[in-house]
Amino acid sequence: MADFTKKAIKNSLIKLLNEKPLKQISVRDIVDDCGVNRNTFYYHFQDIPQLLQSIIQEDADRLVLENPQIGSVEDCMNAVIDFSLKNKKAVLHIYKSVNRDIYEQYQWQVCEHIVTVYLDQTLKGRQIAEADRAFLIEYLKCILFGLVMDWLETGMRDDIQQFVHRLCRLNLGNLEDMIQRCQEDT
Repeated sequence: MADFTKKAIKNSLIKLLNEKPLKQISVRDIVDDCGVNRNTFYYHFQDIPQLLQSIIQEDADRLVLENPQIGSVEDCMNAVIDFSLKNKKAVLHIYKSVNRDIYEQYQWQVCEHIVTVYLDQTLKGRQIAEADRAFLIEYLKCILFGLVMDWLETGMRDDIQQFVHRLCRLNLGNLEDMIQRCQEDT
């Protein structure tokens, strides 16, 4: 029952975030929407920022589980933007709120996981120095994070998937060249 109640509270916040900015949402709004009382809310969550962090962490964990293999940088990007596209208004309301740092930490964590999975699959059977592997992960993570933050900053323009596709097409082979140089230096 507790999991059902927590899920109902989380779903209510997401629903409300799709309707209005975070600063206009109160605990009363959430409990009225999901049909629980305030004590029930506070039994599960300290406050709205903690609830928001729980939702974001849960989604990050889901992304990690659902993407055990990633075949391309484009797949990386599409995995990162999927939740955002499904909840565009909610994400923009979070991004524009005082709790923006929670969302940025989530994106940073997801970007790191996704590029690590992708790079480790790409490196299978090849030897490069651990320092080079760490550098490549950081490099790809920063690019991915920067693209996502820029996309959010521009209001989540609708053509993000076309943009990512074109970017990946133009950048084709760059990572492979970097890996080759890392192998040569080993």
